Amino acid sequence: MKDAVYQVITDRVIALLEQGTVPWHKPWRGGDMLPQNLVSRRPYRGVNVFLLHAMSYQSQFWLTFKQAQAMGGNVRKGEHACPVVFWKWLDVDDASEPTGKRRLPLLRYYSVFNVAQCERVTAPAIEGTDRPHNPIETAERIVAAMPRRPAIRHGLDRAFYSPAADSVGMPLPERFDTAENYYNVLFHELTHSTGHESRLNRKGVNGSDGQWSAFGSTPYASEELVAEMGAAFLSGQAGIVERTLDNSAAYVASWLKRLKHDSRLVVLAAAQAQKAADFILGRQHGESEEAP
Repeated sequence: MKDAVYQVITDRVIALLEQGTVPWHKPWRGGDMLPQNLVSRRPYRGVNVFLLHAMSYQSQFWLTFKQAQAMGGNVRKGEHACPVVFWKWLDVDDASEPTGKRRLPLLRYYSVFNVAQCERVTAPAIEGTDRPHNPIETAERIVAAMPRRPAIRHGLDRAFYSPAADSVGMPLPERFDTAENYYNVLFHELTHSTGHESRLNRKGVNGSDGQWSAFGSTPYASEELVAEMGAAFLSGQAGIVERTLDNSAAYVASWLKRLKHDSRLVVLAAAQAQKAADFILGRQHGESEEAP
């Protein structure tokens, strides 16, 4: 029964793709408020808004190392700060001015950390964005049992896999519409991680420079299809296929439209996705695999 799910899911994904695209939506909420200092509650302005948003944390609250300590907490070891800039006005002597002084702006900076990078530091919740997270036991077991699993970091405003750091970034589980969506997205990123050179060494993940293939390239699109099919396989194993399949099909379809000239894409991607799912589930894929 478990092995049959691979063919069942593949057939259903292909059928949905042939019917057209189902609008895909980002399955988590929140994270769109302007960044502000947790202690002073003053919002950051100017270029700081872009600098802090680029760090991809879903919480808008930031603080310095000393502020974290003053609150009885600390910054976790190994976390990296983000610089924020401010203008400090200095009064300098200037005989040409009526007052004998002239004000000059001096650009300074200091480093801040997001509350998600801290321990024992609490921040106000964003009302109306979270829901209670009820872990799905079968899905939790799949994640926990993955061999050589990459690090999984929560508290970010997007989901991604970083080959360079060999880590998965995820929004908090409470930010997803459903527990099923949370696990489907996590399975997607874990499938990406199987392409790391220390695991299955898949071309779409590890290029010659050790980074992602260029966005829009054929390896990139193929890798996204592998990740979506892998997530569908794993969701099937966890018993949550019906709640996640439409989102998967919509995302896959967007890539298939770009690659209609490649008639092998679905078959080869499904074979790679099966290998990825086998790896995550601790299985040895068959030696007689027809696809590379």
